[in-house]
Amino acid sequence: MYSAEEIIDILDIRLSRKRYQHSLNVAEEAGRLAEHYNYPDTEKAYIAGLLHDICKELSKEEQFEMVSSSDMDVTDVELVTPPLFHAIAGAYYSEQVLHIRDEDILNAIRYHTVGRAGMSRLEEIIYIADLISEDRNYKDVNKMRKYAYQSIEKAMLEALKFSVADVVGKGSMIPRHTIEAYNHYIQIKKKKAEPSPIPLQALAVKGKI
Repeated sequence: MYSAEEIIDILDIRLSRKRYQHSLNVAEEAGRLAEHYNYPDTEKAYIAGLLHDICKELSKEEQFEMVSSSDMDVTDVELVTPPLFHAIAGAYYSEQVLHIRDEDILNAIRYHTVGRAGMSRLEEIIYIADLISEDRNYKDVNKMRKYAYQSIEKAMLEALKFSVADVVGKGSMIPRHTIEAYNHYIQIKKKKAEPSPIPLQALAVKGKI
């Protein structure tokens, strides 16, 4: 696999200055989140962050060609939504051209725009790092940065809420993966809110059984 330094050199050639800097910022943020959540391979998180937008500035035709060739569960909605092409294309390019074989890195690149149910910790890290990187300046970015270091599950849910509302507001279609991701993190929230069952021994002491 290419080293981080080699990937940075590739990005320097392929991307505009703005996208290049964003990729570096996401990689740095991914490394910090990896350390915060005790992810065992911060270098892998850094590399996935570097690669997440590697195909962002290709033409839509080039992106679509790679999307059409991908075997990474591309949905009908994604096939007709050009802003989503680059993530799928990026995973395809990383595997086919850069010969990256680490499935977790490839999935982190592929799902950093739409999310999915059952995301790995690395996938969550890249999804959130992309939203809170140093160059981001949208209205609630500081709130999202706070959530990111409180609970990554809470950050994911809030991010998906925003994503769904934004897509609906634009009158666009919501990808299946995004709907499933939202439902997944809602279930996590509900489970955490449920009171813990009282142990049978405690009930016996209270004379309840």
